[in-house]
Amino acid sequence: MAKIDFGGVVEEVITSEEFPLSKAKEVLKDEKITVLGYGVQGPGQAMNLRDNGFSVIIGQRKEEPVYWNKAIKDGFVPGKTLFSIEEAVRKGTIILYLLSDAGQMAAWPTVKANLKEGDALYFSHGFSIVYKEQTKVIPPANVDVIMVAPKGSGRSLRANFLDGSGINSSYAVFQDHTGRAKERTHALGIAIGSGYLFPTTFEKEVHSDLTGERGVLMGCLAGVMEAQYDLLRKHGHSPSEAFNETVEELTQSLIRLVAENGMDWMYANCSTTAQRGALDWKGRFKEAVAPVFDELYEKVVNGDETRVVLEVNSAPDYRERLEKELAEMRNSEMWRAGAAVRGLRPENRGK
Repeated sequence: MAKIDFGGVVEEVITSEEFPLSKAKEVLKDEKITVLGYGVQGPGQAMNLRDNGFSVIIGQRKEEPVYWNKAIKDGFVPGKTLFSIEEAVRKGTIILYLLSDAGQMAAWPTVKANLKEGDALYFSHGFSIVYKEQTKVIPPANVDVIMVAPKGSGRSLRANFLDGSGINSSYAVFQDHTGRAKERTHALGIAIGSGYLFPTTFEKEVHSDLTGERGVLMGCLAGVMEAQYDLLRKHGHSPSEAFNETVEELTQSLIRLVAENGMDWMYANCSTTAQRGALDWKGRFKEAVAPVFDELYEKVVNGDETRVVLEVNSAPDYRERLEKELAEMRNSEMWRAGAAVRGLRPENRGK
């Protein structure tokens, strides 16, 4: 492991230099890798594994034709590398359990019944294990229970892999039956194309992940954008101006500078007027949202958030209700303005 100073705290991480792909292949040479679910994380992890030279099969319900057909389109063959969930679990020795959280709860009786002594049950999220009172996902004692959690979507994992890069991933071992759980975990983390691996626990992963999704990564970001856009529109700014000052400049300019060199560098390389205003108001915004984050984290830890997820996502009309909510966002003036702005980017004109 490499020891890296993260802002004054030294942590141990794993990169492909300490654990090269050749070592991962040696560790996993006798394993049969099954990927359950071909929705969000499944395609990226499965195709990266396949392109890295590992034998992969998919377990997917044929009754979900969108995902079944997507697997076929991506080169997986029914009866050869694409099977029902039950058969795929029986054939595999490492089971990547990448169904949705609600899907994992629903499929668990089938998965559990087909696990074998010494199998590894792999997660990319701590949800099902940590909130077992709600999900009823309690693995048998005779399997390894491990996790590699990419810090990005499956689509991003795949795109970064194809670009020769990688998404950073956390990893954890919940149960080590074989004595090889950590080695299997490290090998899988490298095999799926992680940028680097850093240790966590199932609890810490799910608490940070659920907070991040509801907070800065999605919920907070969308809410703050809407608030600023609405303010500018209320004061007579055009949709084009309001969207450019709220979203386009962030996504097309500033956040790229942050990604490349950090927030301090971005501050140092913008106008002095922007610097002064941002530094003066940053603390005000932090103070304003801190109580909301406190409430959010408490609801994640005590299980309130997961109860809502499982209840809503397990409802028979879930997809219809989801589409209605997404349509409201998509059809709002702000995001219709955004579609027009994106269409005017030089690379998109005429498409």
